[in-house]
Amino acid sequence: MTALALASLPLETPPGPDWDVLVPKLREAGARHDRDGSFPFDNFLLLQEAGVLGLTVPVALGGQGAGLVESADVVGKVGEACASTALVLAMQLGKQAALARSSAYTPALRDRVGREAVQQGGLLNALRVEKELGSPTRGGLPATVARRVPGGWRISGRKIYSTGGPGLAWFEVLCATDEATPRIGTFLVPAKSPGIRIEESWDQLGLRASGSHDVIFDDVAVSDDHAGILAVPGKGPPPREDTPAAWNAALLGALYSGVARAARDWIALFLHERVPASLGASLATLPRAQEALGEIEALLIANARLIASIARDTDAGTPPSSIESGALKVTLTRAAVEAVRIATTLAGNHGFSRHNPLERHWRDVQCGLVHVPQTDSACIAVGRARLAASKP
Repeated sequence: MTALALASLPLETPPGPDWDVLVPKLREAGARHDRDGSFPFDNFLLLQEAGVLGLTVPVALGGQGAGLVESADVVGKVGEACASTALVLAMQLGKQAALARSSAYTPALRDRVGREAVQQGGLLNALRVEKELGSPTRGGLPATVARRVPGGWRISGRKIYSTGGPGLAWFEVLCATDEATPRIGTFLVPAKSPGIRIEESWDQLGLRASGSHDVIFDDVAVSDDHAGILAVPGKGPPPREDTPAAWNAALLGALYSGVARAARDWIALFLHERVPASLGASLATLPRAQEALGEIEALLIANARLIASIARDTDAGTPPSSIESGALKVTLTRAAVEAVRIATTLAGNHGFSRHNPLERHWRDVQCGLVHVPQTDSACIAVGRARLAASKP
């Protein structure tokens, strides 16, 4: 098999879905929801019917117990069709997998969340970011407060950039307690709980259909068993665990590589179909066009190899360190951005026309750089580690 075919190959063929049928449907709906900034409920109904939303739920709960290899493949396929849908799906698969590994909640609650994903398509995501705090990966105390009451807690606060908000069944909310010495931890909150409202604040350039709105909690009641591990925070940013960091890097890398593959496919067809009168042949015959497409393909080949390596090692129980995964996330998303940039430059004005999908791919892929860890924190961590290792 040639190297050029590698970037188009799945990491592993997932069972169940007929992707040749499913992807065009996801793509059509994704373009429509991107136009009006609405949440793609119809896409998630399709994914639920295909059995995708319970992919990483344990087999004992009716899921498929899939690992990172299969999850990255699925997210990449969906990313080719609709980046917003793929982002919410990536959060779902990663969080369900983490929940299965976790001891933070009672087995009964973990089982309930998993079964709802399989049977009802219940979506789960973490709500962590706040206007004043920014990303909690950089340290600081959340302004969202959990107040102790008999038999449970009352949560009040506002979370921003809550990806998938309108479609989520469960919020994993990062809070600080109201104790004399505050503790930090997460609470699993049913999205339909009284006192929760969504403020439709998301109006970004890219990922317009991701529903990443503000979620407001007004004295929302949760029982004791919905509280995770609460701990007094240390100084500086909290440490990142290796396995979740690897899942984050591989799934985000797969998502944005999927977007870049969609851009590659569009520009390749454009080069064949575009026949300028002055040339008398298609643009595909020009060495410069062939070279540019080759640059795109080279980036996608490298990304496919990196994602496959991260996923296989993680499934084997030897994930990269969290520092290495941060560097890989940055490398993967940078390559995807560059691939789409080359495609857009090659298309000229056609690349930015709203009549063509390339402009949506360009907008969506820019968001890959914003996800944690962002470039500065990832590179600082890698740089500090190298300096520590090389200190005389």
